[in-house]
Amino acid sequence: MSNRNKAEGELVPIEKKWNQIYKHSLLTVTSKILLENSFLLPKQGKALDLACGLGSNALFLAEQGLDTYAWDASSIALNKLHFFAFNKNLNIHTKQVIIEPNTLPKESFDVIIITRFLDRSLTNAIMESLKPEGLLFYQTYVREKLDPSGPKNPAYLLARNELLQLFQPLKVVVYRENSIIGNVECGERNEALFIGQKYDKKFSP
Repeated sequence: MSNRNKAEGELVPIEKKWNQIYKHSLLTVTSKILLENSFLLPKQGKALDLACGLGSNALFLAEQGLDTYAWDASSIALNKLHFFAFNKNLNIHTKQVIIEPNTLPKESFDVIIITRFLDRSLTNAIMESLKPEGLLFYQTYVREKLDPSGPKNPAYLLARNELLQLFQPLKVVVYRENSIIGNVECGERNEALFIGQKYDKKFSP
């Protein structure tokens, strides 16, 4: 069912950490960035839910008819995802792997979604893994959040406008970072939401 790109001894510490997190977790909700902008998805193609966790985004993408891949370090999360997919009669290709730049194949996916996961060393590899005109959906925590949910280490939190800077080569389709402007009881206050499109080489500016 799942695949390991790293030797057993290298994967175990990360797998153990995330297995503990997902051991008693139930299926999470589909990410806002995907739900609110699902009309942008292609009608067919390959989609990757990177650092998928329990795979709610992967399930949603598969329901839209996309050939869907889900990668994570946690065997427990991937086993639960298989169960959810089986019950929905969906086929999702899972892979248990430590996600590193050389993990991502070049120009392979029409859609990549990443939520609540931040590894800046992957930025170029993520963009290179998109096919021309491919879409990146990204949603994760910012440093200016209003509640303590998510990581506390600033290394795993976005600075203001950081997604725009990290993925500057992509065409910006959607960007939202509400911060603490206006009525803080409304809107998404803890995460930045980004959709970028890779330029087709034939028509790139």
